[in-house]
Amino acid sequence: MRQSIKTGISFGLTSGIITTLGVMIGLDTGTNLRIAVIGGILTVAIADAFSDALGIHISEESSKKNSHKSIWEATIATFFTKLIIALSFLIPIFLFDLATAIKINIAWGILLIASFNYYIAKARKEKPLTIISEHLAITIIVIITTFFLGKFIAFYFA
Repeated sequence: MRQSIKTGISFGLTSGIITTLGVMIGLDTGTNLRIAVIGGILTVAIADAFSDALGIHISEESSKKNSHKSIWEATIATFFTKLIIALSFLIPIFLFDLATAIKINIAWGILLIASFNYYIAKARKEKPLTIISEHLAITIIVIITTFFLGKFIAFYFA
């Protein structure tokens, strides 16, 4: 696989998981409304996928070593990976009650992060546990932070 596509997939996957989990948990904790969570996930899937794709596009353009083709490969890979990953979090929302769906989505996000980082570690011939632990710690920090942010917003603004 070309490096530009790997870049887009890596960025889109990680951003899709972290951003969607954060928005979803914050909205659930702050509102406890299925419609708010669905709206947040759809917003991440569309607006943030475009935003991240443009960010990767500009970042890749800033490097003189990247060809026009590789810049667009990274851009498109970022957009579609983030879009698909973010939309995947809607499935439990539609199938289960909101509290159960949030738990399933947290497990889904952690599974995706751990699996992808295992793949990265093996490809780089590094110890998977180190890389997985580091990135799961960041994921858990996002989950905890957005949970308390949602509580704060609900307490002070609802």
